[in-house]
Amino acid sequence: MAAVLVSLLPVAAMAEPTRVVELFTSQGCSSCPPADELLTELSTDRSILALTVPVDYWDYLGWKDTLASTDHSDRQRSYATRRGDRSVYTPQMVINGEQHVIGSDRKAVQDALERAGPLTARVTLGYTADALEIRVDGVLPEGARMATVSILQVSPREEIHIERGENSGRTMVYTNVVRRLQAVGMWSGGQETFRMPRVELRKKGGERCVVLVQIGGEEGHGRIIGAAGMLWDNGM
Repeated sequence: MAAVLVSLLPVAAMAEPTRVVELFTSQGCSSCPPADELLTELSTDRSILALTVPVDYWDYLGWKDTLASTDHSDRQRSYATRRGDRSVYTPQMVINGEQHVIGSDRKAVQDALERAGPLTARVTLGYTADALEIRVDGVLPEGARMATVSILQVSPREEIHIERGENSGRTMVYTNVVRRLQAVGMWSGGQETFRMPRVELRKKGGERCVVLVQIGGEEGHGRIIGAAGMLWDNGM
C-alpha cells in the first residue's frame, strides 16, 4: 500500500510516495553535483520521496559542509553494516533503505527504482493544535517483528556558495535537505497512532515534515516500508 496524506488541520500536501530515495552527498565532493541535480529532478516525481542527506566525512578536504551531520554519516554506515558490503561513498543513493547505486548514474538509479518493492505500511499525517499526528496501518514484512517510526525535518531548498575545497567557487542548490531525524516509536503492525509535540518541531527549522517507517535493529537500518510527508504553515 502506498503512503497517503490526510491532515486534521489544513496543510499543503506533498506526494503519495511509493519509493524513498536518500542521497548521501557532500559539498566537498567533486563527483556529487550531478547527483545533487538528479535528486532535484527525482523530487518532481510525485511517486518518489527524494531526500538529501549530507555527510561530514569529507570535511577535511578543505571545506566544512554547512548542512552535514555526523548522524547522517552514521546512518549511511548503518545501511552498509546491515547490507554487509561496507560500501560507503559519495554520491550514494539508497532506495527504500535497501539498494544502493552511484547517485549520478541515471540508468542505475532508474533500474533500482523499478526494482524497489512496494510499501506495506500506510502512513497518514496531520496535526492538531498541540501535536503532529502520525497514523500507521498495515503489515510488517515476513520475518520482521518491529519497525521504527521516525520524523525527519526537511528544508525544501538550500542554496550554498562553496568557497573552498573541490567545489570551490560553485553555488549549489540542494533539495529536501534532512535537518533533523528523530525516532518517535516502534510499530509492530496493525493500526497505531504516534504523536510529536509541535514545540519539538520548532527546534530545528525546516518547512517540511517526513515520516519513515523502517525495519532495523542492532545490525543497522534496513528496508523502508512506509513513508509520507507534508508541509505545514508558518505558524507551526
